[in-house]
This record gives sequence, C-alpha cells and structure tokens, in this order.
Amino acid sequence: MSSFRSAKIPDYSLSQSGGFDHLVAGAIGFGAGFAVLFVFYKIILLSLVGGAILGVVNIFISSQGAVSKRKKKLRIQFFDLLEAMSVAMRAGNPPLKALESAKGDLSLIYAENSDIIIEVNIIIEKFNNAVPLSELFSDFARRSGLEDIANFASVYATIEGKSSRADEIVRETQQIIADKMEIEMEIETMMTAAKSEVNIMLFMPLVILGIVGYAGAGFMDAIYTTATGRIVSTIGLGVFAASFLMARKFSKIKL
Repeated sequence: MSSFRSAKIPDYSLSQSGGFDHLVAGAIGFGAGFAVLFVFYKIILLSLVGGAILGVVNIFISSQGAVSKRKKKLRIQFFDLLEAMSVAMRAGNPPLKALESAKGDLSLIYAENSDIIIEVNIIIEKFNNAVPLSELFSDFARRSGLEDIANFASVYATIEGKSSRADEIVRETQQIIADKMEIEMEIETMMTAAKSEVNIMLFMPLVILGIVGYAGAGFMDAIYTTATGRIVSTIGLGVFAASFLMARKFSKIKL
C-alpha cells in the first residue's frame, strides 16, 4: 500500500500544535496577564487567577494562529502547484497528466508528508477511481477554507468537459494569486513599522506605571489603596485592553 493511501485526509480546521506548543503559549499568556494585572492592582491572587485565564485563552489564540499559518503555507504550495501544472498543460498534457507531472516537480521542493503532496496524491488516487476532478478540487477547497482554491475549483467545475481552456484557467488563476500575494507582501512591509510603533505606544504606559509604582516613593499609593483608585485602575485596564484589541484588529488587512 502506498504511503498516501494510508495517510489521513488533512483537516485544515484543526491545529497541529503539540503539548509543548500549548505549554509555551500558556506560559506566555500567564506571564503577560500576571504582569499587567499586577501593575494595575498589585494583588497577587488576582494576578495569578487572571494570568491563568489569559494563559488558557492564549493557548486557543496560538492554536488558531497555527491554523492560519498552515493555511498561508498551503496557499503558497497551491500557487506552486498551479505553476507546475500550467507548464505541463502548455506542453499539451491533459489535467491528470499535468497533475502527475506537477507532483514530480513539487517533490523536489516539498517533503512527501507536506500538505500539497498529500492533496495531489489524494486527487490522483480518487480520479483513478472515477471521481471527477471538479469534485476533487471542490472538496480540497472546502476542507482548506481558502478563497483562491475555492475560486479555482468553481471555475474549473464550470469548464470541465466543455472547454479546452483549462490551461488558460490554471495560468490565469496562478497570476491572480501571484498578484494578490505581491500586494499583501507590500502591505505587510508597510505595516511592520506601524505595528512596532503601536506596540511601543501600548506597552510604554505599563512600563512607566510600573516604574512609578515602585520608585515613586508612595506617589501611586492612592491607586492601590482606595476605592476611587481601584476604579481608576479598572478604567485604565479597560482602556488598555480595548486599545490592544483594536490595534490587533486594524492591523489585519484582508484582500
């Protein structure tokens, strides 16, 4: 039995993070939560509980980030697949032969257990069992959740068996993905400096508050010992949390 027959069909909605990854994410979340709450309240028990909660939340966030990272990598791999298929189809090969040729080219770049190699193996195997390529591409698009693959699958389903323009569709789809990736890279480059400035602006108040709280000779005692001070601290924490979430939201630009 070949290796791809025994391979499990990839589920791109699940994170591949292991126990160590979860431990690291939990520790980072706990440390950040403890530090922020302690700066605002100086209550160890509250900081421990809040840090533990944020640690659990960060495990989930980290897992979702791993899923997004995997999909981003799969998108690049799919672009390489279309590029290899386009070359093979321009040489006169039908789609299946182009896929097999593309698999050979991709095997020089990616490991046998990489997502795109597994997907190509699944498509070839099922096509040999009389499943149309349009259904296989649609299934791949559904499981991956990637818009570029879904668009390609939709167009291919429309022209399958009705047009000889399959090679043009592959080439045009590849070019569209290339254009989008180039624009996204330019935006990411421009946003890098802005993200750094936002992070500095977010965390500098915490640093200043922490320094003044410990070296201010009682200057901040009212914040930590009176009811009014606790209210002010809570409002400040709320503003900090809202600013952090808004900064993360606005820094994500989707084409």
